[in-house]
Amino acid sequence: MNPILLRVDAVTKRFGGFVALSDVSLTVRSGERLGIIGPNGSGKTTLINCICGALASDGGSIGFDGIDVTRLAAHRRARLGIARSFQVPRPFSSMTLAENIAVPLEYVAHRRSLHRADVSTEARAILAQMGLADRADASTATLTQVDLRKLELARALAARPRLLILDEVMAGLSPVEVDEMLGIVLDLSRQGVTIVMIEHIMRAIMRFSERVVCLDAGRIMAEGTPAQIVQDPEVQRIYLGD
Repeated sequence: MNPILLRVDAVTKRFGGFVALSDVSLTVRSGERLGIIGPNGSGKTTLINCICGALASDGGSIGFDGIDVTRLAAHRRARLGIARSFQVPRPFSSMTLAENIAVPLEYVAHRRSLHRADVSTEARAILAQMGLADRADASTATLTQVDLRKLELARALAARPRLLILDEVMAGLSPVEVDEMLGIVLDLSRQGVTIVMIEHIMRAIMRFSERVVCLDAGRIMAEGTPAQIVQDPEVQRIYLGD
């Protein structure tokens, strides 16, 4: 089996008296495709915010490639190889697509080590992976919803992640666009990127995932292969009702 890349051990997060995560533990192996599902408010985004450093956990620990990152700032975790997308894309609106990609290339992946021409070349290559090569010099204001999602994914990819966490990267897309995005994400997996994907579109999660974790009320209540998860009575109760 591949080595464990991410280890989350008994992580707890509170907001005042509300417990958003309660003793959540999971592991992700190098090269794995892990899907995370759960109803709204179950703690999915809080969990990845704790993993990426956007939120400080109130208990437990987080390890990445054998390094305790529990108290590391988000930018230091990014430089170790943890990158994520956001539910709502917010590109730099005054910049072109290529310039948006140049930012993480310069400040995360290379930390100013490349000449500007090299950064530009790499930015355009990343956009080509997303099918956006012909939009490299366009304003982000001209993008459709699916193209905004692709740009958000491209910005995360520009950080050269070893672990890529996708937070509802397919939200609001048509079935054809979902299939297009899924194809891009699976291609990244084949290139060796370890991917954790949060998604409400069940057919996408089932096609993508090697293993699925289901959260409910801040706790892991089911875990298994996609086939096991869809047959789990508790998962069916959460999604279909009693």
